[in-house]
Amino acid sequence: MGLMAGKQGLILGVANDHSIAWGIAQALHREGARLGFTYVGEALERRVRPLAQSVDAAMIEPCDVQSDEQIAALMARAAETFGQIDFLVHAIAFAQKEELSGPFLRTSREGFLLAMEVSAYSLTALLKAADPLLAPGASVLTLSYVGAQQVVPNYNAMGVAKAALEASVRYLAADLGPRGIRVNAISAGPIRTLAASGIDGFRAMHRSFAAQAPLRRNVTSADVGNTALWLCSDLSSAVTGEIVYVDAGSNIMSMNVPE
Repeated sequence: MGLMAGKQGLILGVANDHSIAWGIAQALHREGARLGFTYVGEALERRVRPLAQSVDAAMIEPCDVQSDEQIAALMARAAETFGQIDFLVHAIAFAQKEELSGPFLRTSREGFLLAMEVSAYSLTALLKAADPLLAPGASVLTLSYVGAQQVVPNYNAMGVAKAALEASVRYLAADLGPRGIRVNAISAGPIRTLAASGIDGFRAMHRSFAAQAPLRRNVTSADVGNTALWLCSDLSSAVTGEIVYVDAGSNIMSMNVPE
């Protein structure tokens, strides 16, 4: 019997086998969870469907989080498939490429609003629709980054959106806590994913990360998956409203002192 035996839920945001969400999916599947996945558009469906099938996904459905109709349809399908859900993993973020380089001061109104809608508000939109499906003791998990708390070059509008997402975690945790439902975020160190590749200068930042992190190594999606497993399981039953750093300790360092 695995840690997640008898548990079932949704994972939104897998793009390919390098995705942090895929690392989470693998950890949950390994411990016996029954999973449902989403995708946006045909190109992503071609990547996501084989991955989801490899872990015996119970459902694979389209969901553009900018559409309340698609969110409602997803939850209706989840109700048919699962009845109730024990966890929901929100690994969705987007900003236009031109917003992820140069000074934040140049951020466009359109680009700012799009990043906020997809990367921050989508968590609330999903939970509004999922509310009747959330089982007592359910766990909701999203993904953040240290750029929500500190200035990271070129992260720009995404950093502000992640700050809003982290605040949303706290407000949603307060709303859902009386029903025993927990809401948390993982703030992961830089990982080479499809989303990260859009940030100007990311490769150089990724290369230098291990030198400043106390554990002197980079972070993997498997590292995040194992922490997500804890947060989605009953082992974290008294943990809510938290931002849990999985970054080899990097967030504690104020500066890198050469050895």
